Amino acid sequence: MSAPKKKYLISLCFLLLTSTCFSAERGKALFNLCISCHGQQGNGDKEAGGPAIAGMPQYYIEAQLEKFVSNARGAHPEDDNGNRMRPMARTLATEDIKIVAEFVASLKPVAPIATLGGDPEKGKAAFTVCASCHGQSGEGNPIMHAPPLKYSNDWYLLRQLIHFKAKIRAGDPSTDPVGSVMTAMAGTLADEQSMKDVISYVQSLK
Repeated sequence: MSAPKKKYLISLCFLLLTSTCFSAERGKALFNLCISCHGQQGNGDKEAGGPAIAGMPQYYIEAQLEKFVSNARGAHPEDDNGNRMRPMARTLATEDIKIVAEFVASLKPVAPIATLGGDPEKGKAAFTVCASCHGQSGEGNPIMHAPPLKYSNDWYLLRQLIHFKAKIRAGDPSTDPVGSVMTAMAGTLADEQSMKDVISYVQSLK
């Protein structure tokens, strides 16, 4: 390898390393805005209404932040938690959305504590419909824009199913076509107990 080419490759590696370190530090600093609701490690805080987000895929975090910014999510008057999240998302510059989403995705998720008392056996059959997008093990599917479920707080999943069914979330297919698929799926669940049962099954997945 010629000396000029070697020098160029060394310089390129240095620039990439510097850029990566800056991105990580910037992501950590931005995440400090999130901890009051989502917890120090991103594992959620029920009292604050902030769900666990640690380890959620970057593509999903980015998409949700962009929806909050554009009013596609969190603008409904009955979505109290979304109303609080929307102005927070709007403090982020476009490039910072990607950076903080990358940092959140790097955090280690933990298994959530069950709080709802649903019946996983009853929920197993209902989950068959969910698995087509979210995966048989609740691992998520980036092609379907479907997030993983197994590390999500059960109280948060219940709230989102209720909101989807009532069209408090993703009520307008023109602004959230991906989310609007969930309004139909949530509508297949007869009542809140059915929702608790399928969520209980989700939390039994490994």
